[in-house]
Amino acid sequence: MSSLSVYHVSSPEIPNKVLTHFEDIVATLAEQGVRFDRWEAAVKIQPGASEEEIIAAYQVQIDGVMTERGYVAVDVVSVRSDHPEPAGGLDEYCHSQEEVRFFVSGRGLFNLHIGDYVYAVLCERNDLITVPAGMPHWFDGGERPYFVSIRLSGDLQGLVAELTGDDIARRFSRLED
Repeated sequence: MSSLSVYHVSSPEIPNKVLTHFEDIVATLAEQGVRFDRWEAAVKIQPGASEEEIIAAYQVQIDGVMTERGYVAVDVVSVRSDHPEPAGGLDEYCHSQEEVRFFVSGRGLFNLHIGDYVYAVLCERNDLITVPAGMPHWFDGGERPYFVSIRLSGDLQGLVAELTGDDIARRFSRLED
């Protein structure tokens, strides 16, 4: 189940609020300029589907967002638990453009550092999150990461992570499996 936990930076062990209702998550994140949505596939996606099959299953939604936001790049990111590198990292970073991720399967935790708060958004299958350009954040795929996500962008160069130098991510709990 998707969730949103909001922490004050001074108390990373105790959330100020925890939300699990979709509408509450959407409204709270919208107040911070973050889009959160859900998509359904037009067709059932089979295990081991190709990048082309995955994109085709969501083509209508992808085309809508790409037209609305002026994106030109779409790709599929697939990470399994035997992936040699952790999915994300414990370093806070930002991008020069919006980061748009749609979770086809699996899950991941986006931690958004907004002022004196961290918004920990647990994204699961069918969740779409749009992190605004320049917003400090970090992504945690868990101890045994597994997810397939669609990434949309103006170009893939704008998704190069720019480290902030803040060690805040190390003070917060990791996504547990």
